[in-house]
Amino acid sequence: MTISLADNSPRDEYTLGAGATQQVFTVSFEFFDDTDLSVYVDGVEKTLGTASTTAQYVTANTTATGSDRVVHVSGTDGFIQFGAELTGASGGSKIVITRDIALSRTTDFPTSGPFDVTTLNTELDKFIAISADLKDQASRALQQTDFDAAASLTLPALDDRKGRVLAFNSSSGAVEAGPTITATQTVAAQAADIDTVAGISANVTTVAGIQANVTTVAGVSANVTTVAGQTANMTNITNNLSAVQGAAANATLAQNYAIKIDGAVESSNYSSKAWAIGGTGVTDAAGSGSAKSWAVEVDAVDGTEHSAKSYAISGTAISSGSAKQWALGGGNSFATNTAVAGGVYSARYYAEQAAAAVDGFDDTYLGPKSSDPSADNDGDALTAGDLYFNTSSNVLRVYSGSAWNDAVTDTTGFATNGFSIAMAIAL
Repeated sequence: MTISLADNSPRDEYTLGAGATQQVFTVSFEFFDDTDLSVYVDGVEKTLGTASTTAQYVTANTTATGSDRVVHVSGTDGFIQFGAELTGASGGSKIVITRDIALSRTTDFPTSGPFDVTTLNTELDKFIAISADLKDQASRALQQTDFDAAASLTLPALDDRKGRVLAFNSSSGAVEAGPTITATQTVAAQAADIDTVAGISANVTTVAGIQANVTTVAGVSANVTTVAGQTANMTNITNNLSAVQGAAANATLAQNYAIKIDGAVESSNYSSKAWAIGGTGVTDAAGSGSAKSWAVEVDAVDGTEHSAKSYAISGTAISSGSAKQWALGGGNSFATNTAVAGGVYSARYYAEQAAAAVDGFDDTYLGPKSSDPSADNDGDALTAGDLYFNTSSNVLRVYSGSAWNDAVTDTTGFATNGFSIAMAIAL
């Protein structure tokens, strides 16, 4: 076969519309073996097979209805046939057929005897084809124009270019590792925003002059978004700017009113903590005193009045007497026989006196008994004047010091005054 240098592009491209179907695609360039071809459908390389599925194809030089696999015949343009019809994807599909001849030569021309011109032509054709393949690959590779100054297109080291896009030095034009892929994808996702920024280039220039501030804002972008959602509140702040500006001073003032204990916060006003547990100007001050002092302090809180604890349990501090003294006894020892205040004694003292009186009466009047007792109710010896009521004779008896005698005679059985007079006359 003869290859025309003017018509030797080793690449065919076909577009299959969305939903359209096609099974056979022409190969417009020469190839020498089935394996010389590479076939891609939407960027996915297909395998050479027996035409059983659309994932496989066969080369042929006859018709699509020929055998499953027909080897290409030199000098005749061929075609590929898929095992089933391809259907264009949504948006269409692209089919690309390229040639890539292996660089190999396994036999030499004979050194003597007849020279096979056909074989020579085939070898030369392969060289031309390989050159065309290389040209096709080179034309699709990264390269400099003829008029460019020399610049290195050597890729950066592997670890230096990992995860980064390819870039060119702004001065030398040499290849270098650019921004990270993640950063580039982020920028790509903001294409609409970038167009917007392009329309406000003057503002961008202004922002460039405050780059440090922009960087700071970028670091608090989440907060900026939050603030953007609080425009109504920001308006309120603007309307109350003086109050906002005084917020720090007011915060300090509020803190002082909460915890300051080393003096007044303002004028003669003290903090809640000072009024609670004490502090300069509150503790031991006339007419003042903390809640804690009024609760537990032993001495007078404000110079005159005492705490609840003092009024409850104090032994000596309160001249009118504490609750404990009025209950148990006067003085610091709470003695029963010590007056609490003004010659008046405790409740316990008067209770003991009452108990003693009851016990004394109980020792004199022994109560109802059926016979003369030989001892008082405490088991002690009888004393003259002791009394008891005899329930057998219904007579109140008194002890003389040596014997029991009736103290009162029952007169219910005596005659009435008229009966006595009548008896006297009769007699």
